[in-house]
Amino acid sequence: MPSSKASADTALPLTLELEDFKGDFSFDALFGGLVNELLPDFKEEESDSAEGGDSVPNGNLRSVSGTGTGGVPLFPAVDELLSLFKQSCKELVDLRSQIDTRLQNVKKEVNAHDTKHQRTLGELEKGVDGLFDSFARLDSRISSVGQTAAKIGDHLQSAESQREMASQTIDLIKYLMEFNSTPGDLMELSPLFSDDSRVAEAASIAQKLRSFAEEDAGRQGVTSAVGAANASRGLEVAVANLQEYCNELENRLLARFDAASQRRELSTMSECAKILSQFNRGTSAMQHYVASRPMFIDVEVMNEDIQVVLGDQGLQSGTTNIARGLSTLYKDIAETVRKEAATITAVFPSPSDVMSILVQRVLEQRVTAILDKLLVKPSLVNMPSIEDGGLLLYLRILAVTYDKTEELAKGLQSVGCGDLDVEGLTESLFTVHKDEYAEYEQASLKQLYQIKIEELRAEALQQQPEITGTISRAKAAALTTSPQQQISVTVVTEFVRWNEEAISRCTLLSSQPSTLAANVRSVFTCLLDQVSRYLTEGLERARESLNEAAAMRDRFVIGTSVSRRVAAAAATQAEAAAAAGENSFKAFMIAVQRCANSIAILQQYFSNTISRLLLPVEGAHTASCEEMGTAISNVEGAAHKGLLQCIDTVMAEVERLLSTEQKTTDYRSPDDGVIPDHRPTNACTRVVAYLSRVLEVAFTALEGLNKQSFLTELGNRLHKGLLNNWQKFTFNPSGGLRLKRDITEYGEFVRSFNAPSIDEKFELLGILANVFIVAPESLASLFEGTPSIRKDALRFIQLRDDYKSAKIASMLNNIMTES
Repeated sequence: MPSSKASADTALPLTLELEDFKGDFSFDALFGGLVNELLPDFKEEESDSAEGGDSVPNGNLRSVSGTGTGGVPLFPAVDELLSLFKQSCKELVDLRSQIDTRLQNVKKEVNAHDTKHQRTLGELEKGVDGLFDSFARLDSRISSVGQTAAKIGDHLQSAESQREMASQTIDLIKYLMEFNSTPGDLMELSPLFSDDSRVAEAASIAQKLRSFAEEDAGRQGVTSAVGAANASRGLEVAVANLQEYCNELENRLLARFDAASQRRELSTMSECAKILSQFNRGTSAMQHYVASRPMFIDVEVMNEDIQVVLGDQGLQSGTTNIARGLSTLYKDIAETVRKEAATITAVFPSPSDVMSILVQRVLEQRVTAILDKLLVKPSLVNMPSIEDGGLLLYLRILAVTYDKTEELAKGLQSVGCGDLDVEGLTESLFTVHKDEYAEYEQASLKQLYQIKIEELRAEALQQQPEITGTISRAKAAALTTSPQQQISVTVVTEFVRWNEEAISRCTLLSSQPSTLAANVRSVFTCLLDQVSRYLTEGLERARESLNEAAAMRDRFVIGTSVSRRVAAAAATQAEAAAAAGENSFKAFMIAVQRCANSIAILQQYFSNTISRLLLPVEGAHTASCEEMGTAISNVEGAAHKGLLQCIDTVMAEVERLLSTEQKTTDYRSPDDGVIPDHRPTNACTRVVAYLSRVLEVAFTALEGLNKQSFLTELGNRLHKGLLNNWQKFTFNPSGGLRLKRDITEYGEFVRSFNAPSIDEKFELLGILANVFIVAPESLASLFEGTPSIRKDALRFIQLRDDYKSAKIASMLNNIMTES
C-alpha cells in the first residue's frame, strides 16, 4: 500500500499563483479553495454514520489519524490535507522567493531610473538658468530700446511743440505788427478780428498778444500801470491797440451775453461765458451777470422785502410776525438762488465761482438791507420805554433775525457756494450786535425788574385801605401789613422766565463754549441779584411791620399808679398792638415760606438749565455756585433777623398775657387744704391757646433746620420767660400742684416742637415744682434724687409761703453743709 504522503502528492497537485494574492485577498477564500474538494466526501460519510446510529462524538477521537470501531479511520482525508498543507507551504515559500527576487530587480531598476532622472534634472536646471540669463539680457535690451524710443518720442514731441510754437509765434508777430501799425486804427486788421463767427479764436489770440507784449515790457524793466502800460519801444502802439480791442471785444461779448440772457438762450450765454472766461479768468463776466440780477437792481424788490418782513406796523408788529415775514422772505430768496444756480450751471464753465459771488452779494446786499431795518441798536443811556418794547424788543428781534438768517445760510450752502465761507460771512453780519450783546441783555433784565417792582408798588398803594376817621386806630394797626406787599412766588417765577428766555438767546448767539459760559454767567448773575434783592426787600418790609408792632407795644406800656379809665384804654391799645404783632408774625412766616419756595425754584433752574452750560468751561460752574451761595446767604441773613424778631413778638405777647392773666391766688389759694383744683390756670390756658394759634403758620411755613432752630430758640425763651414769671409769686402746696399742672400743659405743647433739649427742660420744671408740694423735712430727698435742679430749686424754695415760718433757710444751710 502506498504511503499517504505519496498518494497526496499524486492526488492533490497545487495550483497556487501570484494572481491569487492580488486585489482583495481573502485567506478564508484561499483556504476554502484548497480543501473544499476533500471535505465533501467526509461530510457524506459523517451523515451516513449518523443515520446508522454509530456516530461518535468528537470528544472520543484519540487522534486525528486514529481508527474507529472495526478499524475504520475517523477522518479518512486527514493525510491528504496534511500533504496538501505541506505542499502549499512549500509553494508559498517559492512564491515569496520569486517575489523577493522581483523586488530586488525592481529596486535596481528604480535606482537606475532615479540616477538618470537626477542627471536629467541637473541638465535641465543648467538649461533653465541659461534661459533666465537670456531673458534678462533680452529684457535689458528691450528696456534700453524703449528708453531710446521714449527719448526719441520726447524729442519729436518737443520738436513738434517748438514747431507749432514757432508757427504760432510767427502768426502772433504778424498779428502784433497789424496792431502796431497805426495808433487807434483797428480798421486794417485781419478778418479774424472782425469775423463774429471767430470771436473765440480772436479773443484767444488777443490775450496771447497781450501776454507777449507785457512779457516783453517786463524784460525791458518797464512796469505797467493798468495792465496796458507803456511797453518797450516799438510795441507801445500794439499794446494800446490790443487793450482797446480787448475792451471792445469784452463789451461786445457782454452785450451779446445780456441779449441772450433776456431771451433765455442758454447756449449763446454759455458760448459767450466761455469766451469771456479768457478775460481776467471770467471775473468781469461773472460779476456782471450777478450784478444784473433783478433782486439787486430793482428798487421795488427791496421795498417788497421790507414790506414782507415788517408790514404796516414796522417793528411794533411783534417778533412772531417778524419771524413769519423773515421765513417767507428767506424762502423766496433761497428759491430765487436755486433757480439762478440751475442757469449758472448751464452757462458758466466755473459755476461754483459764480455761485460764490452770487451768495456773497445776496448776504451783503439784500440780507444786510433787511437787517439794517430790523436791528436798530437802542441807546443804553436813554433806553426805549416798555410801551415801545424796551430793550427786550431789540433782543428778541436780534435772536429771530439771527436764527432765520442762519437757516438761510444753511439753505444757500446746500445749493452750492464754491469756496465761500457762508457761515463766517453770516456771522460777520451780526458782529456789531454780538459784541455788545451781553451788556444789552443785562440792561434789559434790569429794566424789566425795575418796571415790575414799580408795578408791584403801584398795586400795593392802590389796594392798601385808607385809614379814615371811621376806622379805629386798633383796626388800623391790625391792617398795617397788606397782603399785596407780601413776597410772591409768581413774581420770582417771572424773573426766572425772563432769565430763561435770555439764556436761550445766549445759547443761540454764542458759538464758542467760553463765550457762551461768560454770557450765561453774566445773565444768571442778574437773576441772582434780582431774586436776592426782591426777597431781601420783601423780608425787610415784613420786618418793618414787626418793628411797628413792637413800637405799638412800647407806646402802650403804662405804670401801676394810673386811673382805672387810663388802664382800660391802655389795655385796649395793648390788645390792638398784640393783634398787629400776631398779623405781622403770620405775614413774616408766609414771607419766609415764599422765600424758601423761591430759592427752591432758583436752585432747580440752575440745576436744570444753567449748570450744563457752565460745566464745559473750567471754573465757570464753581464761580457761579459761589455767587448763588452768596445771594442765598443774604436772603437767609434777612430771614434770620426777622425770625428772631418773630420770637421777640411772640414772647412779648406771652409776657403780656402772663402779666395780665396770672393772679396771685393762682398759686396761693386761701382755701389751701381743700380739694385741689387740677385745671391749668387761666394764664396758662391763654398762653397755650395763643401759642397754638400763632405757631400754626410757623409749623407750615418753616422746614428742616430753619424750623428746628426757630422752635428750639422759642422753647428756650419760653422756658426762661416762665421761670421769670413764676418768681413773682409765692406758692403753697395746693398752688404747687396747680403749678405742676401748668408745667404739664406747657410741656405737652412744646412736645410738638420735636426738640429733645426743650422737652428735658420742661420735665425738670415738673420735678422742680415738687419743692412747693413736699413737706419741709422732705426737701433734702429732692436734691438727692435730682441733683441737677439744685441751683434752680434753691431759688424756688424761697417762694414757698412757709419759707420763713418753717425756718427752711436754716434747714437748707444744714443740707448744703452736709453735702
